[in-house]
Amino acid sequence: MGTTVAAVDLGATSGRVMLGHVDRDEVRLRTAARFPNEPVRTRDGLHWNVLELYRQLCAGLRQAVREPDLASVGIDSWAVDYGLLRGGRLLGIPHHYRDERTADAVAAVHEVVDPVELYRHNGLQHLPFNTVFQLAADRRAGMLELADRVLLLPDLLAYWLTGRQVAERTNASTTGLLDVRTGDWSAELLDRLELDRSLFADLVDPGEHIGDVSPDISADLGRDRPLPVTAVGSHDTASAVAAVPAAEDSFAYISCGTWSLVGVEVDRPVLSERGRAANFTNELGVDGRIRYLRNVMGLWLLTESLAHWQRADPSVELEPLLAEAAQVPPDRVGVFDTDDGRFLPPGDMPTRIEQWLHEHDQPIPRTRGEFVRCILESLARAYAGAIEQVEQLTGEPVSVLHVVGGGSQNTLLCELTAQRTGRPVVAGPTEATALGNVLVQARAAGAVRGSPESLRALVRNCTDLQHYHPTSTGRA
Repeated sequence: MGTTVAAVDLGATSGRVMLGHVDRDEVRLRTAARFPNEPVRTRDGLHWNVLELYRQLCAGLRQAVREPDLASVGIDSWAVDYGLLRGGRLLGIPHHYRDERTADAVAAVHEVVDPVELYRHNGLQHLPFNTVFQLAADRRAGMLELADRVLLLPDLLAYWLTGRQVAERTNASTTGLLDVRTGDWSAELLDRLELDRSLFADLVDPGEHIGDVSPDISADLGRDRPLPVTAVGSHDTASAVAAVPAAEDSFAYISCGTWSLVGVEVDRPVLSERGRAANFTNELGVDGRIRYLRNVMGLWLLTESLAHWQRADPSVELEPLLAEAAQVPPDRVGVFDTDDGRFLPPGDMPTRIEQWLHEHDQPIPRTRGEFVRCILESLARAYAGAIEQVEQLTGEPVSVLHVVGGGSQNTLLCELTAQRTGRPVVAGPTEATALGNVLVQARAAGAVRGSPESLRALVRNCTDLQHYHPTSTGRA
């Protein structure tokens, strides 16, 4: 018979509630609800509309509980962002990581713990919006004096459903406040940064039972019996990597969405100075694995460019632009550094790209199709650079790349990635994050057993994968 569970999967631009049915030989997904995730800008910055996300989550669960044998719910989202609470009540609207409030806070943290030492403790890549820097910004604004709890967004939503406050470990590892060697909150970092330990909830691991949905909320959802909420890899990349359908040990992954997370899975953290300088991160995954990876700006570059063009001309659509881009000779467009900080905030992305290309004497696209080709070529080059670096930093070769997430549907990007890296690319599944979420819940419920490799085999056997091979010219 198998087990049916609900995966709440929140991305930076959209959310979904997916029903997953799992038995020993099969995993199937179907959509209960999809909804947009639209940030809100106010006088004090850019925020997540977290109450709307919770409303949509509940609306999706009302559809999900129609499944009579629904066994549990799990929640994942992007990393680093959080809500501040006092007495269980939310203080203000959670900030969006693309808000620019942390500019001064980074320097304030580094005055206390310099970047080299910080990396030795947390193994985390430097991003100006890491939780540790956001908390420093909140301290400067006087908000931490009011708060008695910090909850990352999936944990906040789980608290609203169950009444229990926890910190799921894979997402906690993105805060910069976890000891990368022990997987626990770093007492030394908290002390030196003057962050009260009581602000941070007890840690739980993927597969643990957080609690049952409160009876009043269950009644509102139309459920007349307990509905467990299970901890999953609540950092969406942790769930996505759990569902990478790899058959090989020497694989790398590109979890490709708004961000592209390019890396490998290792058994222990890699804390070399070379890794820190290359901005590689050690984040926790399912079953204590380490996700050793590098952030690349990702399809944000494309979606934000498309949004800019559509403001001027609502008839602009992505598919025709991708078809046009596929016909553009590669030597007609330049490539740019996707990690340049100017590309992080929302806004006129094509003008920023044009400025970068002009500053570096690169060919400037003349049409929208050429802009799309330029973006995808630049991403593929960034992926190739990250793969070369990860081989050097780990000392292990990479034989195949698995592209999962929304970007796995972008044929041109997958082709360019195979060409630039000189390695075969296996694309799919698109809903890797939801699948990883579902499989962790199903394993906790006893529907499947075994290691992450067993879960990956199940995904591999149930997914239509696309294969791309580099041409005979080899690596670019």
